[in-house]
Amino acid sequence: MTRQEVLEKTKKVIRDCFPDMDVEAMDEQTIINTETAIDSMGFVLVICKLEALFDVRIPERQWNRLSTLGDVVDAIYKRVEKG
Repeated sequence: MTRQEVLEKTKKVIRDCFPDMDVEAMDEQTIINTETAIDSMGFVLVICKLEALFDVRIPERQWNRLSTLGDVVDAIYKRVEKG
């Protein structure tokens, strides 16, 4: 799986969780908790859905270091690549 595929699937998960959000306007520098309508509980939901979709685990201690969409994609991709 390519990093671009991970990005596209991540955006789809966000779109599914937040159907009113303009996910296509998001780029990899979009800061999730300040530039979107995703609050901390929404972020947990997205991460949990991504972990299930990609069959990976991101340690909770790393979650607070994931601030941009690119950070989330990198964290998932790194684990998928090792898979």
